[in-house]
Amino acid sequence: MNNVGPLDGVRVVELAGLAPAPFGCMILADLGADVLRVDRGGDNQFAIVPPAGPLDRGRRSVAIDLKQASGVQALLRIIEAADVFVEGFRPGVAERLGIGPEVLLERNPRLVYARMTGWGQGGPLAQRAGHDINYIALSGALEPIGRAGEAPHAPLNILGDFAGGGMLMTLGILAALHERHTSGQGQVIDAAMVDGSNLLMTFLHGMKANGLWEGDRGTNILDGAAPFYDTYECADGRYVAVGCVEFQFYQQLLAGLDIDEEAEGLAFQLDSGGWPQARAVIAARFKQRSRDEWADLFVESDACVTPVLTPWEAHEHAHNQARTAYIEIEGVRQPAPAPRFSRTPAAHPRALDQEGRDPRAALREWGIADGEFDSWGGAIH
Repeated sequence: MNNVGPLDGVRVVELAGLAPAPFGCMILADLGADVLRVDRGGDNQFAIVPPAGPLDRGRRSVAIDLKQASGVQALLRIIEAADVFVEGFRPGVAERLGIGPEVLLERNPRLVYARMTGWGQGGPLAQRAGHDINYIALSGALEPIGRAGEAPHAPLNILGDFAGGGMLMTLGILAALHERHTSGQGQVIDAAMVDGSNLLMTFLHGMKANGLWEGDRGTNILDGAAPFYDTYECADGRYVAVGCVEFQFYQQLLAGLDIDEEAEGLAFQLDSGGWPQARAVIAARFKQRSRDEWADLFVESDACVTPVLTPWEAHEHAHNQARTAYIEIEGVRQPAPAPRFSRTPAAHPRALDQEGRDPRAALREWGIADGEFDSWGGAIH
C-alpha cells in the first residue's frame, strides 16, 4: 500500500496567495503532490503574506524576489522540474513580472499553468477587485440564500473562494494532467470563482425549468421555507437541522416528535399553504428538549434530523470520530484529507516547513545544487 497519496511524483510550484489557490494546493499536497510554495521576497512592506495554518500544510517554501532578474531566473529554473504552476494574480501581472504562461511553457512545454482569479482572464470585470460575496452575487448564487422578506445572507466565503474557486481549479489541474498523458503537452487553466459559482447553480436552474423553484427568496423547498427542510431551536438555545424531503422520512419525523397529523389538522407535506402551521407545530415540539436529546432520539431514524454543530465541536461527533475526519497538526485541529483511496491513501499532512524553512534543502529535492542556488544572490532565501 502506497501511503503517500495518488499524486505521488507530481510537482507543484505555488505562488503564495490568499484562500482559493492555497486551498486548491492544500488538496494537491494532501493527495501526495510535492508542493513548493514561493513566498514574496524583497522589502515590499505591502505584500500580503498569509499566516501559516491548515491551508498551508504539506508544503516546503522558499522566498523569491521576482523584482530582481536573478529571482525570475531562479523561478524559471525551478519550473523546469515542475508539473504544475499556480498563480493568483490579476490578469497581466504575471506577464509583467516575466513569468506569464508563454514564458513558462516555452521553458517547460509539459507544464500545467493554473491561473486562479475571481473574474477570470477576460471580460469587463477582469481587472476589478472583488471577493467571494461579489462573485456569488453575479452568479446568482447569493440571491436565493436567506429568509423571505429579508436581505440575501452571505454564506461565509465557502461558495466562491473554496467550492467555486480552489476546488474547481484543482479539478482543472487534474484534468490537464490527465490530458497530458495523451498529448505530452501542458496548457493554461483559466479558473474563475464567478465561473465556478455559476457551475454550482446548475441544479437550481434545472429546478426552475421544471417549475420546482419560485422566484421569491425563502419560499421554496430548499431555502428554508418548507418546515421539513430547515433548522429549529431547541430548549437549550441550540439547533437541529431537519431535511426530510421524502414523504416516508417526513412521516418518521412526525412520529419521532409524537405529532398526530390528523389531530393537529396538518395539510399534506408538499402543500405550501399548510407550511406555516406545520412549522409552528414542529417548532413547538423541538423547544421541549435540548439539541443533544433530540440528536440521540433520532440517531437511529431516517427522519434526517441532525444536531447543528459548531466548527469547533464537529470533531466530537461519533460519526466524524469513527471516520477520523479530523486530525491535529502541531496542536491545531483541522479537517483530514479527503476523499479516501483504497490503494494509495494520503499520508498524515505535515505543517508548512515543519522542520524550519531551509530553501537549499527544499531545492535540492528539485535537482538544484547549492552552487546554482548561490548564483542567484539574495534573490532567493
